[in-house]
Amino acid sequence: MTVRLNTPGRRHSRILGVGAYRPRRVVDNAELCRRIDSTEEWIETRSGIRTRHFAEPDETLALMATEAAAKALAQAGLTAPQVDCLIVASMSNVLQTPPLAMTVAHRLGARGAAAFDLSAACAGFCHALAVAADTVAAGGAGHVLVVGAERMTDIVEPHDRTIAFLFADGAGAVVVGPSAEPGIGPVVRGADGSQADAIRMDGAWGAAGRPYMRMDGRRVFRWAVGHVPPAGRAALAAAGVALGELAAFVPHQANLRMTEVMADRLGLEAGTVVADDVVHSGNTSAASVPLALERLAEQGKVRSGDAALLIGFGAGLNYAGQVVLLP
Repeated sequence: MTVRLNTPGRRHSRILGVGAYRPRRVVDNAELCRRIDSTEEWIETRSGIRTRHFAEPDETLALMATEAAAKALAQAGLTAPQVDCLIVASMSNVLQTPPLAMTVAHRLGARGAAAFDLSAACAGFCHALAVAADTVAAGGAGHVLVVGAERMTDIVEPHDRTIAFLFADGAGAVVVGPSAEPGIGPVVRGADGSQADAIRMDGAWGAAGRPYMRMDGRRVFRWAVGHVPPAGRAALAAAGVALGELAAFVPHQANLRMTEVMADRLGLEAGTVVADDVVHSGNTSAASVPLALERLAEQGKVRSGDAALLIGFGAGLNYAGQVVLLP
């Protein structure tokens, strides 16, 4: 079907290409249970996750982000010198400066591009996509690369049985460019700082010992299933898209149980594909939405021009989402 999105302004933008990088090492639940006090059945029942990817030492954030970005450019039929701006969303970059985006732009050969990082945890990719869409629509750039890249294994304590089974590594990217018709709907976003301690680092870098991320999973689950479905409906309304026109729902891949509850509360129709990349890739934070998009396309579950609802949510607690037409 033909879907038209509402967007303000005179210029339009859309996603032109998608790329992904999944680390070589695949870790199943049996291997994970050798270092945490858990069982394969408990992990899969609680999270839906069967396998995840852990980066090897040579698979740095910069390498994974660059590989994903290069694949997105190739799908879009563009070269690095045509990139005007590059945004990297990440919560796991332990090197504060220089910005990861600058290293990625240099490695790609996008030497004249503006480059900066964005930190909004698991919602980072959707926030960055909104910035890219608005930048292209306003005429501030012709083509913007948006990358979500994470090495969550660097910031999660490997023996923490409460969350070590959830998080994993990888990178996903999209190219945003000009379009004759609207291809990225208005962003819907929000934050609740009163819940800031639900996902947090347990210390500061430079303090005694190494800081690790901690999470109150039950609080996050309750918050997400309460806030994300209304935000999704708001994004659909802002884009002027009815539930029946939606081909795919691609939320942050936090937990399969959480995704199923949110899909049910959204009232999705039977024909809407619900992304479940978390089963095979785990929770990759800011990388999860583009990784899930890439897998849906690879599996042939979505087609060019289909409307998809993207929504990221995480530490803060915060969320961001929009409806897009797929490349």
